[in-house]
Amino acid sequence: MNIFYLEWDSYCNEDVFQVLDELGHNVIKISYKEKKLRKEQAMERLQKALLQSNCDFVFSFNYFPEVSECCKDLGLKYVAWVYDSPHIQVYSYTVINPCNYIFLFDYGMYDELKRAGIETVYYLPLAVNEKRMKALDECVKNIGRYASDISFVGSLYSEKKHRIYDKFQGVDSFTKGYLDGIIQAQKRVHGYNFIQELLIPEIVAEMQKAYPTDPNATTVLSPEAIYAEYVLNRQVTALERREVLELLGERFGMMLYTNDRGVSISGVVNRGPVDYYEGMPYVFRQSKINLNITLRSIKTGIPLRVWDILGNEGFLLTNYQPEMFEYFVPDEDFVYYTDYEDMVRKVEYYLEHEEKRRRIARSGCVKVREEHTFQKRFETILEVVSTYRD
Repeated sequence: MNIFYLEWDSYCNEDVFQVLDELGHNVIKISYKEKKLRKEQAMERLQKALLQSNCDFVFSFNYFPEVSECCKDLGLKYVAWVYDSPHIQVYSYTVINPCNYIFLFDYGMYDELKRAGIETVYYLPLAVNEKRMKALDECVKNIGRYASDISFVGSLYSEKKHRIYDKFQGVDSFTKGYLDGIIQAQKRVHGYNFIQELLIPEIVAEMQKAYPTDPNATTVLSPEAIYAEYVLNRQVTALERREVLELLGERFGMMLYTNDRGVSISGVVNRGPVDYYEGMPYVFRQSKINLNITLRSIKTGIPLRVWDILGNEGFLLTNYQPEMFEYFVPDEDFVYYTDYEDMVRKVEYYLEHEEKRRRIARSGCVKVREEHTFQKRFETILEVVSTYRD
């Protein structure tokens, strides 16, 4: 097949190129960094390239409504594999375009759209490039550089662009207390997100005064959904991640890899960002315990971080996330915690029990590399695209 690939600053680009080439497909790449072009320019360039490409379908990580419209006009299939949540574009009215094949990593998001009657969405978990990871197994060039007892790779949502909740500091005391209360309540509950349900009209009206949302004719998202997914769930995650790091940093010491170099937490060494290909695999391999603290807007799905930790034979300690139990066995492939006290107890235990820790890491790694590879996922994608709605 000829596959037209929209290349932007997403993870896994190189992995996908390698896998599709090995499967015998021709990949036609085009840079799709729409922030650097006006949308009209980007669409004009894309349409011209598509007319010259003779491709079987267009592929992108995440979903772009304007690309769907372009493909609909040209009679082409558009395949999007979404790995972000929230991903507001998925709630565009364009998702019903018959050219779309939208694969969602989060079953909760998929189920929500499917129950709403959307026939263009499919469920597909994320994956690993096991060949790249196996090639690193014997590599020793970075041995020791990333060694640590505990590490976390990810955002603390501390940068100014992420601190949207700060805009509600000036709301009336009842609204502020109500919002703080549901944030603290949600922080203590994993596996079920109730924030949007608790955004009653009076509270939303006050939030609109402080920070108006901008729903428009292109999206079905309500103000309640926008506030819940993009503001409050992010604030829950920001508080949770910082509290976890403060707790473990003080008790054990740990490493943090994050874009915000200004983050300072006692006992936590902030090493700044780490490259996805050149550094992150070594962090996961050389850390005795790798933390996953899931962004709360991910309803049930398994974040990419989890797949990468397991695929690189890292020991995973994670919050409860429903889909983990569909594919893995707790205490055999990974370990999860129920609350902070349980987390500290398990960190202490597995730092002291190296053989068990290594056995669990190895079991999770074998399962991921055998059953959850990009090759298998793309075989599924290609089967769906070739079979359904022709």
